[in-house]
Amino acid sequence: MNRQLRWSDHILINIYWLGLNVASGTITPVLLPYLVALFVPPEQKNTYLGLVRVIGLAVAMLVQPMAGMFSDRCTSRWGRRRPFIFAGTVLDLVFLAIVGASPLFIGSALDGFFVPTLGITTALFVLILGIVLLQVSSNLAHGALQGLIPDRVPEDQRGRSSGVKAVMELLPVFLVIVVGPLVDRGLVWLVVGFVGLALLATMLATVLGVREEPLREKPTEPVGERVWRLVALTAIFVLVTRAALWLVGAAGEATATAALGTRVAVGVLAGLVAMAGSIFLGVYFGAWVGIGREAPHQTSFIWWVVNRLMFLAAVGSVQGFAQYFLRDVLHIPNAATMTTILLAVVAVFLLPAALGGGYLADRVGRKRLVALAGLVAGAGTVLLLFSTNIPLVLISGCIIGLGTGLFFAANWALGTDLAPSAEAGRYLGISNLAGAGAGIVGAGIGGPMADYFNALQPGLGYLVIFAVYAALFFLSILALTRVRAGR
Repeated sequence: MNRQLRWSDHILINIYWLGLNVASGTITPVLLPYLVALFVPPEQKNTYLGLVRVIGLAVAMLVQPMAGMFSDRCTSRWGRRRPFIFAGTVLDLVFLAIVGASPLFIGSALDGFFVPTLGITTALFVLILGIVLLQVSSNLAHGALQGLIPDRVPEDQRGRSSGVKAVMELLPVFLVIVVGPLVDRGLVWLVVGFVGLALLATMLATVLGVREEPLREKPTEPVGERVWRLVALTAIFVLVTRAALWLVGAAGEATATAALGTRVAVGVLAGLVAMAGSIFLGVYFGAWVGIGREAPHQTSFIWWVVNRLMFLAAVGSVQGFAQYFLRDVLHIPNAATMTTILLAVVAVFLLPAALGGGYLADRVGRKRLVALAGLVAGAGTVLLLFSTNIPLVLISGCIIGLGTGLFFAANWALGTDLAPSAEAGRYLGISNLAGAGAGIVGAGIGGPMADYFNALQPGLGYLVIFAVYAALFFLSILALTRVRAGR
């Protein structure tokens, strides 16, 4: 009989997700857009924001599954996962300092080298360097962490544990409400210190509070082929998304003399084809390369990643461009502060939906809740297209939050069911195609699209890309129909 875990067990198993999401919830929607806007021309900020995210997330896509795979094989007496979580967090503290130091290089004498050589300023180069290194260290811990639920939680309790995980992922939207005013005041070092403290505290709770059974015998299968497969997986996905961005650019050139309505319609269609197509091709073929010979027997897992990426690409990108939308379309003066307030209000719906979703996932089925999540979040994004004031933005955000909370709990429970238990770290690391790929697709393609249409009419670009993200929510439901799961 499976041991019934206490709520304290579920919390300790999942508490490091709190630290990781304090970091991502602070850096991605608040700190990074602020820093990029300091370092680049205003009319190019969406493009450069997308570029910085693409570079960092491509690194994450490679490192996370490798960390998961090597943690699967770790024979440390501390267990398979905790040594990686400890090492990754210590490195995080070092690399966060590089990100924090980037504004010190504004107007640096080194611009004489970086601008003509790389086409970017020294400050932007330092920021990119810090983000890339931070992605390496963070995903070293992240890749191993994903194996804790499959390792430590019986299958019939994973819905509850995934619900706790979802709360840990979503709770930071309340905690980072203090970050917005600090960013608007330029207090970058205080923000960096806040993130570092959250990572350190939750790492210590995990390392000291979770008990792992050490792996008795190290697997004998060679890892060289699997490493190269992961490299190929990353290359395939990045190349496919870059080709998709070219498609969007070609569509823009082909309609350069058309009426504005025609250009918008073609842009939305091209953007949707580019994002959905790159998700399908990048994930489907990339995952087959990453998984290897077992792929024909893991098609449900692959389609689960497609579903997850479509949803996360949409919700993450709406969140990522929220600060610029509030500043450029609604003309909010303290956009970083309002962004964190918006996220906190949305969390009022996120958290109960996540907890309820985790409970229901064990009883009514994972797939039904994931499908409902896509429908609800898509409807909220459609409403966002007509939001001309803060109250309407809040209402649409709360609807998106309700769908996202259900998704975070039920979707991850579905993934842990589909991943082979003996290689949960590697498979759930491969699922980072969805986590990292979401930003590569949503921001990497959406950022240049936003700048292109904003140049035609101020604020138009955000409406175009939000329409594409709404369609991605609905398409994620179609991808789910290809998943065959017992629950």
